[in-house]
Amino acid sequence: MEYETSNGAHMEIEEIRCVVRGKVQGVFYRDFVAKHARHLALTGYVRNAPNFTVEVVAQGYRDSLEKFLTHIRKGPFLARVSDVDVEWREPTEQYESFNVVF
Repeated sequence: MEYETSNGAHMEIEEIRCVVRGKVQGVFYRDFVAKHARHLALTGYVRNAPNFTVEVVAQGYRDSLEKFLTHIRKGPFLARVSDVDVEWREPTEQYESFNVVF
């Protein structure tokens, strides 16, 4: 997806899908992710998966997504992130906000 900035430049909206492994459920990880996503003006969602991983889908400008990745690789104080699989992909739908999915 492409958007025009106020100065007429065109910027691409990109999307990442991440699977986060480690001690990431029951440690406020989803709230942590949502807070940082909203701060960076990203849209998408975060949710727990049945296999004790966390799935994150986020859309925004590349520089914001790269900053976001540094946060999700760290996690909140109680979390222990062992691995983050990141898939960069073309957005197929547009999200209005960033949500925690239950």
